[in-house]
Amino acid sequence: MSRVKKATNALKFRRTLLKKTKGYRHGRSTKERMAWDAYVHAGKYSFAHRKDKKGDYRALWNIRINAATRPLGLSYSKFIHALKVKGITIDRKILATLAKDEPKTFERVVSQVK
Repeated sequence: MSRVKKATNALKFRRTLLKKTKGYRHGRSTKERMAWDAYVHAGKYSFAHRKDKKGDYRALWNIRINAATRPLGLSYSKFIHALKVKGITIDRKILATLAKDEPKTFERVVSQVK
C-alpha cells in the first residue's frame, strides 16, 4: 500500500483551527495542540451554557415577578398558583416583561387573580 502524506490537508486544518482560536491567550492561539484543546473545550462549554442560559433566564423572570407581586400583597408562588386556578395562561417571560415595563398592566393582571 502506498504512503499518504497529509501535507495539504494538515496545512488547511492548521490554518482553519488557528483562525478559530484567534484571540485566545498565550499558546492557545498559536500552537496547534494547545489550540485544538482550547477549541474542543470551548465547544463543550458553549453547548452546556446554551442549555444553562434558559434556566438562568427563567430564574431572572421568577425574581422579577416576585419583586413586582410583593408590594401588591402576594408572593410569587401564591401568584403563580392563583394564575393556574383561574386558568390564565401567561408565561413567566411575558409576566416579567409586564412587571418591568408595564407596571399598571401587571397590576391589572394581579387584581384579576386576587
